[in-house]
Amino acid sequence: MDKTADAVLVTGATGRIGRLVVDELLRAGARVRALTRRPERAVLPATVDVVAGDFTNPSSLDAAAEGVSAIFLVWTAPVIAAADAIARFARPSPQHRRVVYLSAPFRTPHPFFQQPNPMRELHAEVERLLAASTLDVAILRPGMFSSNALHWWAPQIRAGDVVRWPYAAAETAPIDERDLAAAAARVLLDDTHARGDWVLTGPESLSQAAQVRTIGDVIGRRLYFDELSPDAFRREAATTWPPGVADMLLAAWKAALGQPAFVTTAVHDLLGAPPRTFAQWAADNAAAFLNRASREQLPTDE
Repeated sequence: MDKTADAVLVTGATGRIGRLVVDELLRAGARVRALTRRPERAVLPATVDVVAGDFTNPSSLDAAAEGVSAIFLVWTAPVIAAADAIARFARPSPQHRRVVYLSAPFRTPHPFFQQPNPMRELHAEVERLLAASTLDVAILRPGMFSSNALHWWAPQIRAGDVVRWPYAAAETAPIDERDLAAAAARVLLDDTHARGDWVLTGPESLSQAAQVRTIGDVIGRRLYFDELSPDAFRREAATTWPPGVADMLLAAWKAALGQPAFVTTAVHDLLGAPPRTFAQWAADNAAAFLNRASREQLPTDE
């Protein structure tokens, strides 16, 4: 395949996954087009063709899809808009398009991913619509992201040595988003992966307490896991988390107790190299867990 012949459209290009996919595609020599509702706010490399578009306004997608042979789809709108948006992407064109959809592992047998929640229903409906279209469709199903630790635990770790969190023993297999992005780029650019379904995980099953200890080892501090009850966690999350998210995670963590996380070889299968460990991710992001004084003591490359 001539990777520079047609453009690859990346939706969600300014988000934490889409932005990394853009970088991976550029490194591979692809022409990249980024879809965003506010092009004037997009901070992307100059070689990226940034276009305006909104899933809730399907006609706005026509220009974005012109000359595109592959689409990285991150759904960021109400599900009611999905049918019309997908129909626009599937309209006849000189290029036979394929979509790589960023979904979730709700089709795996592990109970962690079997808890009902609105996001699972959204992904299932988008997948149904894609399957009914004329598009080639590949599905990526990442598990927990390593970077969740930044949002969940970094503020507490910067402030002290105790992480207050529920379900210390619940195990997950966090995936480094860089591995997810590299896998997405491979599927977008390689015709042999035009139709596939991959559950993407990190290489090891780790309890939440073990993940906190790993961060402590990386930053040279002994961290302690103070296990919250589910009710205490709900009360603390109520002021900062969207409604329902805490209950969704609590149900998943509870269901996962007593068994290892679901771990796959999909990253290695796609990339020919093992995924990064959680310790590698933590080492690369160590500064985010340190307060200002500690960051200033970190060695530099100068």
